[in-house]
Amino acid sequence: MGSIDSAIRDVRTGRLPAEDYADVFSDLHPPLTRHEAFVESDRCYFCYDAPCMNACPTGIDIPLFIREINADNPTGSAKTILSENILGGMCARVCPTETLCEQACVREIAEGKPVKIGLLQRYATDHLMANGKHPFQRAEPSGKSVAVVGAGPAGLSAAHRLAMRGHDVTIFEARPKAGGLNEYGIAAYKTPDDFAQKELDFILEIGGITIQNDKALGRDVSLDALHAGFDAVFLGIGLPSVNELGLEGEDAAGCIDAVDYISVLRQSDDLSEIAVGRDVVVIGGGMTAIDVAVQTKLLGAENVIIAYRRGPEHMNASAFEQELALKNGVIIRHWLQPRELTRNEHGEVCGITLDYTAITDGRLSVTGESITLASDQIFKAIGQAPAATLLAEAGIALSRGRISVDEEGRTSIPGIWAGGDCVADGEDLTVAAVQDGKIAAESIHRALMQRPEKVAGFVEAVMADNARATDSAHKPSHPRHVAG
Repeated sequence: MGSIDSAIRDVRTGRLPAEDYADVFSDLHPPLTRHEAFVESDRCYFCYDAPCMNACPTGIDIPLFIREINADNPTGSAKTILSENILGGMCARVCPTETLCEQACVREIAEGKPVKIGLLQRYATDHLMANGKHPFQRAEPSGKSVAVVGAGPAGLSAAHRLAMRGHDVTIFEARPKAGGLNEYGIAAYKTPDDFAQKELDFILEIGGITIQNDKALGRDVSLDALHAGFDAVFLGIGLPSVNELGLEGEDAAGCIDAVDYISVLRQSDDLSEIAVGRDVVVIGGGMTAIDVAVQTKLLGAENVIIAYRRGPEHMNASAFEQELALKNGVIIRHWLQPRELTRNEHGEVCGITLDYTAITDGRLSVTGESITLASDQIFKAIGQAPAATLLAEAGIALSRGRISVDEEGRTSIPGIWAGGDCVADGEDLTVAAVQDGKIAAESIHRALMQRPEKVAGFVEAVMADNARATDSAHKPSHPRHVAG
């Protein structure tokens, strides 16, 4: 890192030759060829008890879809995948398979080399999206309408399943484009070629789904209005804000929300126009910290340091993601937590002081030692915060600021369900959000189908029968004639 005494920030665009950006931001995991898919699928043991399937939050029948690839039936394989996870294409790209299905693979346990389940899933879903039609048909219209708030993974999963069941779905999305974190929050090298929007278009082929963009809950629509105007409501609003560092001056230029920066990067048509510093410090230890650190390095930052307050085993980012950062030249420094920001004469952040930490008597504490790093940009990536105030004002029961739900996604208000990152005890994974949406959608469907439909003329017929029965009961009885 440069000297902090100079306090001269070096933040600029175009750090790389223009032709290099497409190369450095190319696909992190190139897709399998047909031959490679055959070879990889042949490695699967097709286990009867399938530990990989048990490790998948959406319950995809992994042995079956791999067997279908092996039988040269990628379309059938994709349908097996998408019947449980309609965002199977995105999950094949961003799901931490190394800690889920592939970690549970018996080949991983025996050999340390699992079947490449994620790449096989991508092979099948990409084939269908490129060569086939939407594999599911919509049921007959039910006459019921459902409002979905948030067009992220949870909301899109719920909307598709509800539309497939015949319900009319309206999605209210706060941003200009649908997709949630798939569109705005995931590293560009994981989802190149505008895949998030291609998958969205594929999902909407089911029909019965309308998206209203730039409609934020609490600003443009109220929960009370949605509750009154629709037969059911699903909340998939995610976590709309970023946690603060709690340091004086963190609103100064150069101290940046990592999620916002990634969002700007993802929506840019020209990556050479994204300004990046020479010296970058990222505060955090999760996937967002890794994503912003790697991307600033790819944009041309010379020195990128991730500072995390605990050890590597405590980081939310997987071992694979940590290794990815290191391979790209990012330095990860553990046992450091921010104490103070340094600003130059223009009020811009130009450095940060961090305290060394240790676990003492089971609690994290500072050691009394510290380090000061010069930095042109400091990225905050210490987690995202829920819309607790908005939800509490709406009367929804919360747990630690997130929505309390039961096993079917039902909230404390009848007729309102929720899923994804906004609910308590969520896993903050795309695949987990998809499962939440699917479970809630089936619960909503069951609830709506239990409500009797109004049948034209039914009430009048019942009233007429009652009237006849009443008249008959009040008619005078006739005495019987007894033969003499």
